[in-house]
Amino acid sequence: MTRLYGEEHRKLQDAFDSRRMADRIEQIAMKTEIGDDERAFIESRDMFFLSTVDERGRPTVSYKGGMPGFVRVIDAATIAFPSYDGNGMYLSMGNIAGQSEVGMLFIDFERPFRLRLQGRATVTRDDPLLATFKDAELVVRVALSELWMNCPRYIHRYQRVQTSRYAPSDGAETPLCEWKRIDAVGDVLRPHETEAVARAGTIGIEEWMGRVITGDEKA
Repeated sequence: MTRLYGEEHRKLQDAFDSRRMADRIEQIAMKTEIGDDERAFIESRDMFFLSTVDERGRPTVSYKGGMPGFVRVIDAATIAFPSYDGNGMYLSMGNIAGQSEVGMLFIDFERPFRLRLQGRATVTRDDPLLATFKDAELVVRVALSELWMNCPRYIHRYQRVQTSRYAPSDGAETPLCEWKRIDAVGDVLRPHETEAVARAGTIGIEEWMGRVITGDEKA
């Protein structure tokens, strides 16, 4: 009996004579509870990749960033993280609301080290944790299904140069997202964004794209 593998996985494992290895990895690496080491690693991360699925079965992967600790381990089988203001599409959050299965990938590019987590998620606007996450719109809770460590092979070593100025942080005001100042989107902004743009002024899309292309931190 396996929690990770289905018929198609088995076909490939048998084709490459790796079924025994796959079973051994599931046996020794796969966990159904978050231990102290996993908790420390997850809560030390300032980013992760989130995989969700839409109503047509199409997957999407999203980068989620914040300050270290923005993903919290609530107990041995539950984690939570905030959903901040984005582009208004709500692709990941809408996917979770309709199809709860998620995958999460946590990576330390400096060691390197990575942890994979699968679970069933819920997203709400009235979670009691909402008030504890600065600038959060929603809170996602993930009930753990499986968690395992991957080997670091093929992970390129990188170093974080700078924290995003947009990551909500206690004691600091989160700046207005610069692309919302683009004149072409001014008529679809929400009232509080319209007020903020009126104070900051508008910019052209060419100016903003120029910042993105050159790596300007104000993009």
